[in-house]
Order: sequence, then structure tokens, then C-alpha cells
Amino acid sequence: MKSLIQAVIAVAVLSAPIASFAQSNAPVTRAQVRAELAQLAQVGYHPGDGDNARYPADIQAAEARVAAQDSAATGYGGSTNGTSASGRPDVSAADWNAMYTR
Repeated sequence: MKSLIQAVIAVAVLSAPIASFAQSNAPVTRAQVRAELAQLAQVGYHPGDGDNARYPADIQAAEARVAAQDSAATGYGGSTNGTSASGRPDVSAADWNAMYTR
């Protein structure tokens, strides 16, 4: 019984730091909301067009376009076009010896 209590305490202590990495619940400022609305307007989302039947699809498509722009701006992620080779170096043995032997 004592080892069970110790095991539970150990798990609780070790899992506590994981909760500290969660997203904060800080309120969003007006400036942040305005910036997000400006980004949505730039990608073509205009809520006042009068077509409320397509509201969820329109906002989701606009948010996807904003996310695509943000990921393109960071330079990370997505697929790349091109190839890479690994293994044998492109330098011949003669060139290698000429560079590194004296």
C-alpha cells in the first residue's frame, strides 16, 4: 500500500510540469482582434456581404488562407520541390587527396 501511494505521488509530481506548458488563457486585446480581422479581410473574408448561409465555410476558408500565409512567411513546414542525395561525396578521391594531404 505504501509503494502504491509513493507511485501515485511520483506520477503526480512528474506530470505537473506538463500542465505548465499549456496555452495561456489570457484575454485577447482589442488590438489583437482588429489585427486578426484585418488579416481576414486581406484574404477575402467580408462578413457584411449578406450571404449568411455560407458563414461557417467562409470563415473557415479565410482562416485556412491566413494560416497558409503565416506558414509561408515563417519558412518552415510544407512540402519542398527538389532532391537531395546522401552517401557518397561528390569529390573524387584524387581531388580529396589533393585538398587534404601535404
